[in-house]
Amino acid sequence: QVQLAESGGGLVQAGGSLRLSCVVSRRTFSSNGMGWFRQAPGKEREFVAGITWSASSTYADSVKGRFTISRDNAKNTVYLQMNSLKPEDTALYYCTSGHYSGRNYEADYWGQGTQVTVSS
Repeated sequence: QVQLAESGGGLVQAGGSLRLSCVVSRRTFSSNGMGWFRQAPGKEREFVAGITWSASSTYADSVKGRFTISRDNAKNTVYLQMNSLKPEDTALYYCTSGHYSGRNYEADYWGQGTQVTVSS
């Protein structure tokens, strides 16, 4: 079973930073990428950032220039550095293991989520 464990969430004020980490227990043959999603209360889940095993990354327009996704292949770990946080970034953030078909990322396995709360 593929398991993912997120950490690093918390409460910060607007303009602050957080770094999320995610460790995946095992990479499947069908998985060639990892990504972050988020979901705020009353809103639909949305894609935040994704990265391939070769470190090519993609971002949602709302976080470009503020968030950076990276990974350590040897540690099976992906990171999300979040800078210049805004209240609208408040959400439950999910780490995923998935696959890219071209530039389209699809999540196959999901972590339990870590809460990020940004105060005004």
